[in-house]
Amino acid sequence: MLETERHAIIMRMVAELGTVRIQDLREETGSSESTIRRDLIELEKQRKLKRIHGGASKLQGKLSESPMTEKSSKNLQEKQEIAQLAASLVDENDTIYLDAGSTIYEMIRHLPPSVTVVTNGISHTDALLDRGCKTILTGGSAKPSTKALIGRGALASMNQYRFDKCFLGVNGLHPDYGLTTPDEEEASMKELAIRLSRDAFALVDPSKFQEVSFARFAELDEVTVLTTAAARESLEHYPHSMKWKVTDQ
Repeated sequence: MLETERHAIIMRMVAELGTVRIQDLREETGSSESTIRRDLIELEKQRKLKRIHGGASKLQGKLSESPMTEKSSKNLQEKQEIAQLAASLVDENDTIYLDAGSTIYEMIRHLPPSVTVVTNGISHTDALLDRGCKTILTGGSAKPSTKALIGRGALASMNQYRFDKCFLGVNGLHPDYGLTTPDEEEASMKELAIRLSRDAFALVDPSKFQEVSFARFAELDEVTVLTTAAARESLEHYPHSMKWKVTDQ
């Protein structure tokens, strides 16, 4: 089978199924595993799909963003592992910024109650108060889908503070395009949080690797990436200057 025919079959299966296994692609094309792997590398270079462990998946749209309720249940175990790693980096009496991401929410149950938290995440408020943390909400306009406070008011209020650490959610992490998110106003909040913090951390489950969203908010060397051990293979394709930590699992 010609390469162009294999590529067409691969792209059709990815478009129809969202995620495909190498084994399924082998059976559909009658090709070897090494051939399929080379095809996936080439198609990823062309920005037509994203390689994942054991297969490939469809790239998300630049502006696509799921509601907070949907995000909260997606890749939950990985998010919980990353969140626990992130919380382990918080010291007693730290002042931290938590943005409105669903992975960030999973950190809250593990935080020391002595920390002071500034957040633009409306959904985080009850959990932070139940944990006993001093909680400060930014001002700004509420975004219905992500329950994030954004806009001029949010930026102005956050500028009053300085943080030991900030913890940020990410929609895309790409070796060439850096850290991105679909909403430019949320990107502005993340960018400012990095500037106001001594240390910045991005919580990135493996599904976000090689993705690119609309608005860039940081270069790879501006944050420490926190992810799971399953992302080690993906990390090999990123610059050596990028700082990262992985979970033990």
